[in-house]
This record gives sequence, structure tokens and C-alpha cells, in this order.
Amino acid sequence: MLDPQARALIDLMVERGVPAVHTLTPADARRFYLERRVFTQPEPPAVGEVRDLQTDGGVPLRLYRPHADGVHPVLVYFHGGGWTIGDLDTHDVLCRQLCRAAGVAVVSVDYRLGPEHRFPAAVDDCVAATRWLQREGATLGLDSARLALGGDSAGGNLAAVVALALRDAGDTAPAFQLLVYPATDMRAVAPSHTGNGQGYLLTADSVAWYRSQYIAEPALWSDWRASPLLAADLSRLPPALVLTAGFDPLRDEGRQYADALSAAGNRVQYVCFERQVHGFITMSRVIDEARTAVALCGAVLREALAV
Repeated sequence: MLDPQARALIDLMVERGVPAVHTLTPADARRFYLERRVFTQPEPPAVGEVRDLQTDGGVPLRLYRPHADGVHPVLVYFHGGGWTIGDLDTHDVLCRQLCRAAGVAVVSVDYRLGPEHRFPAAVDDCVAATRWLQREGATLGLDSARLALGGDSAGGNLAAVVALALRDAGDTAPAFQLLVYPATDMRAVAPSHTGNGQGYLLTADSVAWYRSQYIAEPALWSDWRASPLLAADLSRLPPALVLTAGFDPLRDEGRQYADALSAAGNRVQYVCFERQVHGFITMSRVIDEARTAVALCGAVLREALAV
């Protein structure tokens, strides 16, 4: 069954007439997403240090450190939002929660969004930000040798793609991947896109709308930088935790990516929160299992980065 707290949230959104994202302009969708967070996200927990930064190429970042001093392993985090909405503020609480739960620094990346900046602009920004942190991390109190990649939804897609891009370029491999209900196949052909396509926050219409804002040409859906599940070689990648939600259109492609990583010889853990909906991990004000998911991610990161 659907988690009762998730059901209550969906019913409340219907009662209040919250507009579906695919009926909005990108600007309005961004505004609604930012405003709505106060209803589903808790107060921002305190961390040791929060600082806004920018790469030498101009990509905005936000650094969270569990303590103001010392050298910390780091999670480079890419926010969700369909490559179209979301920013440093929409995922501020989650990044603080992960910083506290894992005892690691977190750097949130404010990559460019569609439709103003279409594919592969987001990929380019995320790769550039990761490389900059690998080079400059020591000056920020970060241990670049213990650097993980992570993200939710579109951000999980970008984390997976960055890992592939770094491997193919012969760069230093990240230590871990945290992929929270990642989008891995732009073709949207997995069965859960049909079975979970209506009624559970993220709909088939919204998936198509996000994709159209990010990628103008359907021929590009099969590019591995858009669909990491379709990459020709998935071997020699960092260990991963892939987390999915049972009532999510993206559930099956997340599981498929975990299976494909395992089949290619990588170390992978897969957990599905069977009663949850897409986006739940940021909603710990109203969904208890969001806190459980954050705690799980923190524990796995803590072990993977040897905190």
C-alpha cells in the first residue's frame, strides 16, 4: 500500500489545487518548488560551517562542513528537479541532513538548467565542478581522495553520468556514488512509467515535460550522458547505493541501473522504499520514512568514506 503519510500529502495537494508542473512555465515551476518546500521540509539543522563558493569557471556551489575545522571527506551533491527546477535553496535542508548523518562535508552544485541551458550544459557544469573540487579541495578543508558523488532524481542521473565521464577521461575515480531514485533512461520505457504514471506526485506528463525542457531532440535520449543505463560499458565504476521508491515512475530504471552496475562487476547496494513516492527524501516534515532514508544514506556514506 501507499504510505499513509504520502497519501495524506497527495490528498492535501489535490484539495488545495496545487498545479501540476507540466501545466506551468519553467519560471513558475521553479517558484512553486521553492515556496512549497516550507510545507514538507523541516527547519534547517545546524552544521559547523556553511559557505557559498564558485568554481573558477563560474559554477555556484554551497559548502557544508560538519565542523569548522579539520579535513573532511566530501559528498558532491547534485539536486533534483528534472534538470529544470531546483537550486541550492530547495536542497539546503537535505544537504545539511546528509552532512550531519554522514559526518562528511557536502558541496551542493548549482548547475545550469533547461530550457535556457539545454543538455549537456548540466553535465558539463557537474563534471567541471567535480574536477575543480578534486583540484582545490585541500584549500577548503576537504579530502579529495575521499570524494563521493550523489544526487536525487535528475541529480542522481548527473551523479551517475559524472562517474562515467571521469572514468572515460582517466581522471581520479570518486570513492562512492549515492543515487537516490535516479533517472537513468530518457526513453521512459520501463514498466513503472506506466504503472506509476498517474496519481503519485511525479506523473508521466511531468516526466515528459521535464525531458522536453532539458533535451530538445529525441535522438539525444540514447546518449549515455542523458541515459547512463544505455552506456556501452558500465564496468570500473565506484561502489554505489541506489535507492528507489515503490510508487515512483522512475522505480524500475533505478533498479535496472543497480542491476546493470552489479552485472558489470561493481559493488552495489539497492534499497527500495516500497510504500513511497518520488521526491520523498526531502519531505521529512511530513513523511517519517524520509528521515529513515537520510539516516541510511548517512550510514552508508560514513562507512564508504571511512569517517
